[in-house]
Amino acid sequence: MSDLLHADGFLGTNGNWAADFTLIMMLLILGLFTLGAWLARQDKIEAHKWVQTATAVVNLIFVLWMMLLPFRDFVATDFLGSRLPIFYWVTTLHATAGFIALFFGWYVILRGHGLMPQRLRFQNYKPYMRAAYGLYFLATVLGVIVYIIWFVIEPNPPVFS
Repeated sequence: MSDLLHADGFLGTNGNWAADFTLIMMLLILGLFTLGAWLARQDKIEAHKWVQTATAVVNLIFVLWMMLLPFRDFVATDFLGSRLPIFYWVTTLHATAGFIALFFGWYVILRGHGLMPQRLRFQNYKPYMRAAYGLYFLATVLGVIVYIIWFVIEPNPPVFS
């Protein structure tokens, strides 16, 4: 599996297979979150709830599997090191937006499934769902920018050895 993840990418950039696969999956996940938002607008609330929940689970898996280690290895342990400063700043901004979107989104999901204590529940659901979707959209756009910086602009792209 490790050989596949570190093999040459398929998007024609300096990214490896894992980076290219993660980019495509994150765009598909954004598409699924958008489908879920559309289902809510169509008043298909039960379908909306399960699409959003399943998508959030897949997103969580990808964040834990494909994003934490590269951030630790190439940004946190080398902050403002040998790479272009934009490499560190945009990646940190993406990680911050993604962290907030992930936790806020899970808060909304747990609330939607009635799994939050009464004192942490909110009544008007729409603004919270819209904020969670907006945060995830922002994190995804920043993720695309990170990919471009890491694997198109950066003259020395990060590589796992």
